[in-house]
Amino acid sequence: MQIFQKRVLSSYVEKQDEKTVTERWSKFQKFKDKIFSIKKMKEEKYQDGFLTDIFENCLGYTKDTTNPDNYNLEREKKNESDSRKVDGAISVNGNIVGYIELKGQNKKDLDKSSSKGLSPVDQAFRYMYSNNSDYGKYVIVSNFDELRFYIKNKTSYEKFSLFNMCENEFKKLHVILSYESIKKDLPLEIKEKSVTFEVDISNKFYKDYALFRSELFNNILKNNTKVDKLVLLNQTQKLIDRIVFILFAEDTTLLPFNTIPSIIKNYQNDVRDGSLYEMYKIYFNAINKGSKKLNINEYNGGLFKNDEALDSLKIDDEVLNKQAKILSAYNFGSDISVNILGHIFEQSISDLEELTAQINEDSYNKKQSKRKKDGIFYTPAYITDYIVENTLGKKCREKREELNLLHVEKLASDKKVTKKITQQKKDLTTYKKWITNLKILDPACGSGAFLNQALEFLLKEHKTIQEEFKNLGDIFAQYQVDKTILENNLYGVDINESAVEIAKLSLWLKTADNKRPLTKLANKIKCGNSLTTFKWEDEFSEVFEQSGFDIVIGNPPYIMEDDNRSAFIGLYDKPCYQGKTDIWHIFTCKAISLTKDKGLISFIAKNQWLNSASASKMRKNIYDNTDIKTIIDFGANMVFENVGQQTMIFILEKSKSNKDHNIKFIKYKNKVDKNQISQLLYVEDENIETSTKVLDKQYDETKNLTFSSSENEAILKKIDDK
Repeated sequence: MQIFQKRVLSSYVEKQDEKTVTERWSKFQKFKDKIFSIKKMKEEKYQDGFLTDIFENCLGYTKDTTNPDNYNLEREKKNESDSRKVDGAISVNGNIVGYIELKGQNKKDLDKSSSKGLSPVDQAFRYMYSNNSDYGKYVIVSNFDELRFYIKNKTSYEKFSLFNMCENEFKKLHVILSYESIKKDLPLEIKEKSVTFEVDISNKFYKDYALFRSELFNNILKNNTKVDKLVLLNQTQKLIDRIVFILFAEDTTLLPFNTIPSIIKNYQNDVRDGSLYEMYKIYFNAINKGSKKLNINEYNGGLFKNDEALDSLKIDDEVLNKQAKILSAYNFGSDISVNILGHIFEQSISDLEELTAQINEDSYNKKQSKRKKDGIFYTPAYITDYIVENTLGKKCREKREELNLLHVEKLASDKKVTKKITQQKKDLTTYKKWITNLKILDPACGSGAFLNQALEFLLKEHKTIQEEFKNLGDIFAQYQVDKTILENNLYGVDINESAVEIAKLSLWLKTADNKRPLTKLANKIKCGNSLTTFKWEDEFSEVFEQSGFDIVIGNPPYIMEDDNRSAFIGLYDKPCYQGKTDIWHIFTCKAISLTKDKGLISFIAKNQWLNSASASKMRKNIYDNTDIKTIIDFGANMVFENVGQQTMIFILEKSKSNKDHNIKFIKYKNKVDKNQISQLLYVEDENIETSTKVLDKQYDETKNLTFSSSENEAILKKIDDK
């Protein structure tokens, strides 16, 4: 995920001193002349040269070796707290503000962990966090080609390819990373302006989006009086989803530019009688099946599948003309990102509930809206990133280690294929087959935050595999990565139909390619009640032919029975149900039952389950059927904005073993700044308590879940039952 909003960043790029940028771009050409030799250099040999060629010559820094009395870039800066060295440290007025971690060209994946367990990105952030400075905020990680720029946390970054850099990209790099910009804290200013812009544009877009839906629904009601109103509401939402896809697609080259205006123009020029909606349906069919005449490729996938009920609606021209034009005026390539769908969904839940209440002539209480009753809280990116990295990422690292693939050889052009190269190619083929068959589930997927994060991880891992095959001399080992992932790896279920459709839409928009159809997601992302009526073994038979899911992740709903008794209908006979329980306890038990042996389960959930009497059945299930690997208790730090709920992350491994095992426990002792919540997931700090102890598996149902060392020292303090 990028740090800066494209339009905001562009406005700062244009304000730079043109003469300075032109001179430095000219110097950058000398770096490009060295690319061939740089590719062959080991990291230690070129690290100092890289700081000179890029930071000193092209970005306006002065190294300590160039001017020991007046410098702002220090080579191999030692951390005072633990003596670790960072490859470069940027200072302003004597204070370290930025940290540079450099690797060689043999390190293609900057997120990939080394044999020591840390990736280059992790190493850089560990240094920044352990330095414990009030000034440090910028992190730069590079392998001499790929250069990443971070601010404060690793959930979002700007990425550049130095080997393939054009002048426009250099201007962006310069405005972000030149010493003049860092000295003025310009990147932080651009980030803050970006956040403000995105909030403003999101609110403005949703207001127009909601107005379109309202006017469209009222018009459909007026013209289709014989159809049930709730059916019409669902059809209105489906039509909106189709139009939103077109809006994104026409600004991201998936469909011809200005498709919506073209629909309107073609209708106005059509001499035949008919409605504007008839012309929309022609385009819907073209998107579904493809049309050479309209220059539209076949996308199919289910969103535009023929729907007779939807096609039979009568809709006045004016509502489709006026409101669709307003939405089409937004730039979905730069201003409205795919991630905005989550915010649209969040507000849509309440809006659709209010419309449903009006149709049913029910009273509507905004304080007890569906969002609150359904326990729906939207997961921050740093949580989805951590959980995916420590479940899916952990599985991949372990498999690579098993196959001796933590480091893959590179076949030199002048050398013969060795036995080691041949074996690694064979092992890499095994690894590719293994990762293609991984089954990952979010049983309460909402608008798809965890599924999208898993998609991002798998896209990167598959691209690494392709690069490794290429390095081993197999230039034909290319395949459609995203299609492979969506068809094989990702599964989701949610009780809310609108959420399911938006989850599918977000996955489509991230993987759509104008050269091929959309991947069919109808058999992978489904609407249903995960705890009662959903038939898991029938709906996902291929998963249970392999004994279950490899990974189950998510943010299950938090609903206390006293707050919403209707949510518990059908759950009273479930093994983990007990009086005054929370519905997420039952989700956890369901996740355990759906996971294969040695599979991983990780949720973010309330932190009261360790000793709450209402969670005793869930605790026993966890105790009997899993090994607890990690618990991270956020204490008084609220992960979910505007929600007064204390939470924790837990990671379980499915296991029937009766053996005691180690558990890692992290406790946030103090309330910290919002930015620090994510940072402290990766470092040791005075604000957190980290311990690894032995879990005694002698379970007593009358007692709370306790963790003790061999000296029986408790490591968990009692948490009040909220």
